[in-house]
Amino acid sequence: MARRGGAIHVATTRRHYKGRVYEAHLLRRSYREDGKIKNETVGNLSHLPGHLIEIIRRSLKGEAFLGSAEALEVVRSLPHGDAAAVYAQARALGFPEILGPACRERDLAPSPSSSPACCAPPPSWRAAATSPTPAWGRTSR
Repeated sequence: MARRGGAIHVATTRRHYKGRVYEAHLLRRSYREDGKIKNETVGNLSHLPGHLIEIIRRSLKGEAFLGSAEALEVVRSLPHGDAAAVYAQARALGFPEILGPACRERDLAPSPSSSPACCAPPPSWRAAATSPTPAWGRTSR
């Protein structure tokens, strides 16, 4: 029986049989017994995809790998979603200049989407505001 502590490596063997090539990837441990070098098969890696076998091979040689969370650092996060799209469009149309300089009252003013049903605009206005085609683009029949 092999003693623990021998060097572990990935050994790849290829056999040619009836015009086909069969490849086996084995995880092996090398050790000496009576002055001779011997190998003990620790596991069969043949069922794993090739890129994963290569990662195991490189890892056993001492190369360190980082997970995606450790490898990247978020430097800046851009806003996204519906609110960001509306905000960007309002800035493009010049709404902040129309409303005047920024102040606490302007920032706290309720919007139609945040007001309760009792204080919401009439249904006709809401239908026009939530319609996929704007009121000025509709044709009356």
